[in-house]
Amino acid sequence: MAQLFFRYGAMNSGKTIEILKVAHNYEEQNKSVIIMTSGLDNRDGVGFVKSRIGLKREAMPVFDETNIFEVVKKTNSDAACVLIDEAQFLKKHHVLELAHVVDELNIPVMTFGLKNDFRNDLFEGSKYLLLYADKIEEMKTICWFCRKKAIMNLRFHEGEPVYEGKQVQIGGNETYYPVCRRHYFYPPKLTK
Repeated sequence: MAQLFFRYGAMNSGKTIEILKVAHNYEEQNKSVIIMTSGLDNRDGVGFVKSRIGLKREAMPVFDETNIFEVVKKTNSDAACVLIDEAQFLKKHHVLELAHVVDELNIPVMTFGLKNDFRNDLFEGSKYLLLYADKIEEMKTICWFCRKKAIMNLRFHEGEPVYEGKQVQIGGNETYYPVCRRHYFYPPKLTK
């Protein structure tokens, strides 16, 4: 029976490499997958998933107006699995469409993304995945500044922590750090 999965973690927790691994495992058994990612993430061009260790793969971009259910139905309703990267950027209607992919097409959907933003607010996609997912799993990583588990993402600008501003600012290690609660509130000064 197909299920909707949400695997979340702080920055650098291996979410994208996990998607690439899952896709490889399905395809090695001659089973097709559909890989999608947010159209907002343009760090490596729109429509690509790329891990920090350098593995990169083409993916279907999801924009606000995208109807994921219809895309999956038209593209490959026989897919063994749908994999979604940057799931935090999904809208509520996307999450509901993913639930329909699971319930009506009987295709498992695995989503991967951040749970909370740099202000410690939930992203829209994450909020609704936490509500509608059949299975929720945390992917763990360690704090950039100590050995504790990172549970938050801290944005920096010119070496200073930032706690206010636009929710979405695409970036990687140059902008965001996975941190524990202590270092979220009391980060060390960054040196260049």
